[in-house]
Amino acid sequence: MKIAFFDTKPYDKPSFDRCGALHGITFKYFETKLNEDTVDLAKGFDGVCVFVNDTVNAAVIDRLCEQGVKVIALRCAGFNNVDVKHAFGKIHVLRVPAYSPYAVAEHAIAMLLTSIRRIHKAYIRTRDFNFSLSGMTGFDLHGKTVGVIGTGRIGRVFIDICRGFGMKVLAYDKYPAKDLKTDENLQYVSLDQIFEQSDIISLHCPLTEETYHLIDETSLEKCKRGVVIINTSRGALVDAEALLAGIKSRKVGAACLDVYEEESDFFFEDFSGHILEDDVLARLISMPNVIVTSHQAFLTEEALENIAETTVNNLVELSETNQCPNELCYRKGKAEDCTAGKCF
Repeated sequence: MKIAFFDTKPYDKPSFDRCGALHGITFKYFETKLNEDTVDLAKGFDGVCVFVNDTVNAAVIDRLCEQGVKVIALRCAGFNNVDVKHAFGKIHVLRVPAYSPYAVAEHAIAMLLTSIRRIHKAYIRTRDFNFSLSGMTGFDLHGKTVGVIGTGRIGRVFIDICRGFGMKVLAYDKYPAKDLKTDENLQYVSLDQIFEQSDIISLHCPLTEETYHLIDETSLEKCKRGVVIINTSRGALVDAEALLAGIKSRKVGAACLDVYEEESDFFFEDFSGHILEDDVLARLISMPNVIVTSHQAFLTEEALENIAETTVNNLVELSETNQCPNELCYRKGKAEDCTAGKCF
């Protein structure tokens, strides 16, 4: 089986080469992203392997089908960059529903601690031999209320870590986890209660029509003054302009962002020698109470290995049985369910 691998980075190759060799799968690596201009690179391949910033719209899907490509293998959990409704019945779309929930949840906590304890500022100061503590006062996590939106695998690991710090957890999920035991320090509540009562809000939900701009001007108005926003899920869950306005008005006390709404134009690339053309992103990065990382929450050795193993196993299972439990919508549900996330 030959697979065209798009948006390749150096850290992708070792694990995919190793796993692919075990199952007779050959990967051809392309640094370019998959989109309407590059889709013809997939000609002659059995499938394509894509990541979060590849564009898999209707035009790309149709062209892949014309070229005889049978499968789109996502090496990530999210699929908002894929027109799954258009793909229904035309081409197999596989994903990696979980790789290392610990990687993402731990990164969210790392960003939170870095922000509220001013560790990033301390690092810069002490390298200049400045040992002053002025302006470095943080706050305890113990006893604070954290709102967790999304209680899937990552959300639940994040909750476990927060409870270890002695925090009170308010959770929201459209489909609450039945195996998540609630008590006085962990309760499922409404979104409005999350916004109104939380000192910290962390997003761990997929991007759908319902969750688009979940954090916007209206929701921020309901929040406590000084609320901390963490997003390690999908950029468009947060209205970046509304977040920026909230930071400037002091409504938002801090923001920890591993994802950004328009990240596909910038993330994973080196723009250090260029002028950043996205004014909102540039303003966010310039804020002293904002930490931005470049969609790296997933980037651990364990996660990379799990991603490669699951992606390869998905392809092998589909090849051998013509079905796969991690398939999004080729044979499951109804076409109209795809955009609502109900067909997987």
